[in-house]
Amino acid sequence: MDFPATLKYTKDHEWIKIDGNEATIGITEFAQRELGDIVYVDIPSVGKEVAKEEVFGTVEAVKTVSDLFMPVDGTVTAVNPALDSQPELVNSDPYGEGWMVKVTLKNAGDTDGLLDAAGYKAIVGE
Repeated sequence: MDFPATLKYTKDHEWIKIDGNEATIGITEFAQRELGDIVYVDIPSVGKEVAKEEVFGTVEAVKTVSDLFMPVDGTVTAVNPALDSQPELVNSDPYGEGWMVKVTLKNAGDTDGLLDAAGYKAIVGE
């Protein structure tokens, strides 16, 4: 399984890529494998403020629905439009074309408690 070292991770299986005060968020390869074939992604609209650890959407797979948890306090600046018609991108490219939202960080310190790739691997037993 792939866990890019350039990303940070949550214990709830989200990844986050920080670029200044902007962040891109999605779910990990481990999470999408556990869920199976993803058929629908429900995420908030641009402009919505979301608090750290708050549910910001859901991912629906063939047999289950899973909540998405925001890793930082932020305001949604972009939602991946491709997921409306191609939710399977989360399965095929979770760290690339399968990204879910982009947010503006409210507090850069929110990232301090996030896991690095090695810490996340330890949690998922890889």
